[in-house]
Amino acid sequence: MKTIGMLGGMSWESTVSYYRAINQGVKAALGGLHSAKIILYSVDFQEIERLQHRGDWGATADILVRAARSVEQAGADGLIICTNTMHKVADRIEHALSIPLMHIADATARQLLADGVRRVGLLGTRFTMEQPFYRDRLRERYGIDVLVPEMDDRERVHQIIYTELCLGQIHEASRREYLRIIADLQRAGAEAVILGCTEIALLVQPEQTEVPLYDTTAIHAADAVNFLLAD
Repeated sequence: MKTIGMLGGMSWESTVSYYRAINQGVKAALGGLHSAKIILYSVDFQEIERLQHRGDWGATADILVRAARSVEQAGADGLIICTNTMHKVADRIEHALSIPLMHIADATARQLLADGVRRVGLLGTRFTMEQPFYRDRLRERYGIDVLVPEMDDRERVHQIIYTELCLGQIHEASRREYLRIIADLQRAGAEAVILGCTEIALLVQPEQTEVPLYDTTAIHAADAVNFLLAD
C-alpha cells in the first residue's frame, strides 16, 4: 500500500468525511484490520478563510505549498487537497512537489463522463462557482458544460457554507434552500449537480432530490483509495 498525503482543515468538518471514507475504502478492499496509510496536515482554516475573502490567493498558496512539502518530506507518495476552493492554487502546489497531486475536478469529471453526463450544475463557494479555475477545467479538458445559480443564489450558497456548514451546523431551512437551487439548475438544463464544496454533502443527500448529485468528497476519496492500492 502507498501512503497518501492530505491537506485538510478547510474545514475540518469535511476532512473528517475524507478520513473516514478513505479508511472505509481500504478496509472494503483489503478486509481484516486494514486501514489507510495517511499523512494529514490540517491547517488553521480561520487564517485561510480571511485570506480568501481578501483575495490574497498568493498567501494561501504559500501556506499550502509549505504544508504540502511537509507532507511529501514525511513520506507521502501522492497528495490530495481536501477542499474544492483551494484547488484555485493547485498548480502552484503541484509545481512545488515531486509527488503526484490528484485534482478533485479531474476525479469528478471522469465520473461524470463515465455516467454520460455532459451538462452539469455546480454548487460551491462563490470562488468555485464564479472563478474560472474549476469551471474552465471541466469545460476545456473534459468537454463538460457547467451551469451555476443566479447571483443571489450563489451568495446564499456561499453564506451557508461559511456560516453554517464549516461550523458543523445543519439547518433544515438551509437544506430547503439548497434543494430549491438544485431544482432550478435542473430546470435550466443540468443533467446532474456537482456538490463542489466538500461540506455540502453534510447538508444534502442524493435521496432528497431527483437530480443526480455528485459528492466531490466521496469521489475524491475513492480516487485516493485507488491510488493507495494501485501496484
